[in-house]
Amino acid sequence: MYARSTTVQAHLDSIDNGIAFIRDDVMPALMDMPGCVGLSMLVDRESGRCIATSAWDSAESMRASEDMARPMRERAAEIMGNRAQVDEWEIAVLHRDHPTHQGACVRATWVRFDAEGLDRAIDVYRMGMLPAMQELEGFCSASLMVDRDSGIAVSSVTYDDSAAMERTRDEADSLRLTGAREAGVEVLDVCEFELSLAHLHVPEMA
Repeated sequence: MYARSTTVQAHLDSIDNGIAFIRDDVMPALMDMPGCVGLSMLVDRESGRCIATSAWDSAESMRASEDMARPMRERAAEIMGNRAQVDEWEIAVLHRDHPTHQGACVRATWVRFDAEGLDRAIDVYRMGMLPAMQELEGFCSASLMVDRDSGIAVSSVTYDDSAAMERTRDEADSLRLTGAREAGVEVLDVCEFELSLAHLHVPEMA
């Protein structure tokens, strides 16, 4: 399974218009494309950082969609008032404990990995970190996406609500430090988001 993420540093007063455009125009169009298995959108209303991610059943399907997706991506960026950054990922791990509901939030962590150590890093995430994450209050799901070419990976952990995400912050910090050390990766960034759109239908990959 594969994913394409589009990141926009939106103007704060344009975020809701951007969400509406992606929900009402982009998502239906993508879902009609062969191989698309859904879309999600993360929003940080304090910084304006917005990330829309579409998932695909193969790298070929994802790349075949690019010509049709590009104009919609450019329009979304225009609505939100900034340029879009596009990244493509391989979905290495995905586990759901239960479905999300309105108010769900996501803590995302970007890391840099050594290509030779990627398989070990994925194993540490799957066998060491994931079981510990499942014990956190309000845990809904977790995923790990990797870009083998750039050496960047991103983990996204979804919680029932912002209160649960806030209460687990210290535990998550400790788990992240331990996991990064065991996996041999460098933590680059951590950000907390509201889950504004949750329509990904990626199968279990844990």
